[in-house]
Amino acid sequence: MIRSIRGRLLLLAAVWLGAALLAAFLFISALLEDFVTGRFDAEAAALADALIASVAVEDGRIELEDPPADPRFDLPLSGWYWQIQADGAVAARSGSLLDGRLQGPQDDVVGGRGIGADNAALRVLRRQVSLPDSDATIGVTVTAPRDQIDDSLRQISRPLAVALAVLGVVMALASVVQVTAGLESLNQVRRDLARVRAGERDRLVPPRVQELQPLAAEINAALDQNASLLARSRQHLGNLAHSLKTPLAALANELPPGHPGQALVTRMDRLIGWHLRRARSAGPRVLGQRTPVRPVIDDILLVLRWPMQDKGIAATIDCPPNAAFGGERQDLEEMVGNLCDNAVKWGRSRVAISVGQADRLTIRIRDDGPGMADTDAPLALIRGGRLDEHGASGSGLGLAIVADLAALHGGGLRLERADLGGLAAILDLPA
Repeated sequence: MIRSIRGRLLLLAAVWLGAALLAAFLFISALLEDFVTGRFDAEAAALADALIASVAVEDGRIELEDPPADPRFDLPLSGWYWQIQADGAVAARSGSLLDGRLQGPQDDVVGGRGIGADNAALRVLRRQVSLPDSDATIGVTVTAPRDQIDDSLRQISRPLAVALAVLGVVMALASVVQVTAGLESLNQVRRDLARVRAGERDRLVPPRVQELQPLAAEINAALDQNASLLARSRQHLGNLAHSLKTPLAALANELPPGHPGQALVTRMDRLIGWHLRRARSAGPRVLGQRTPVRPVIDDILLVLRWPMQDKGIAATIDCPPNAAFGGERQDLEEMVGNLCDNAVKWGRSRVAISVGQADRLTIRIRDDGPGMADTDAPLALIRGGRLDEHGASGSGLGLAIVADLAALHGGGLRLERADLGGLAAILDLPA
């Protein structure tokens, strides 16, 4: 079964068009056959009338006073024959019959079929009349060759078939254009929806086609509902974080330093932070968002300016002005912020941020710190995985959250050895 609307419409158009053209050809051919055979029958009827008018009775004998002068009736075995019978005997006949005789029905007939002396098919007209002032009854038979009638029909049918075929091609092309134009509105809705998903706009433009306007309205309603659900989800997560962290902080303040419970509180805080932040990243996303990359990088480096000054770290940025992320700003801030914070913690004197954009958005954040071994990269991307137990403070959640957020947006995070000597974190995201 054809699953394409365009394919179904074109198939139905082809079936109906083919059936209509075939019916038209058969109907017109039947009309033409009636016209051509009617012309031959009219010609034969006129000749029969002329023969009847020329018949005379002399001394009880049937004579023909004025035989037809048509040369076709003098050409031997031409198929154009006439014959007059009286009392079962041939009273007169055309020269084309030679010594032959027409055999056929005794009753009147128009358009009958017969066989000539050379076994050729004939179209037969026969009339039986009573002569005035006489008791004699004569039968007049006129024939025409069937092959000439068929030739005449073929000469007309061939141009008709060609004309209908050309008409069919033109109508088929018109059907393709009509179907394509009719479905263009659906293609426009698809393109607009792709722009919404890419963040170029936040809603569908109402289509001009009346039938698609309810569809666009439903899609826009779904987009609004998506944004509302995300806002409520974030609000609930914020409330949950506050309700959990406040008593946890109070508990930590109640315990004296060095108490064994402090380690448990720290572990609980790390786990709560992990699950809350991961729940936020795994929640619904607002479609139709588009975030410029350079302002986000500038804001993050502004926040990190004091740690960078304390360590004497210089940051370089290589970012095209039109580079953009197909998602929300706070998601990009979460990913780039964690990676920049990690680079500043471990970098010695330099952090380099480069952005490339083609079909995808690629953000590289490199430092000149100690880096990590290739075998340690998978551990750094799992929750709570830390390679720095005796180094800079941290929860071991940053890289894992970045990897989760990137995957949520259809991208990914890779950790490699940087050309500066430290770690290169490479974000691959939708543009």
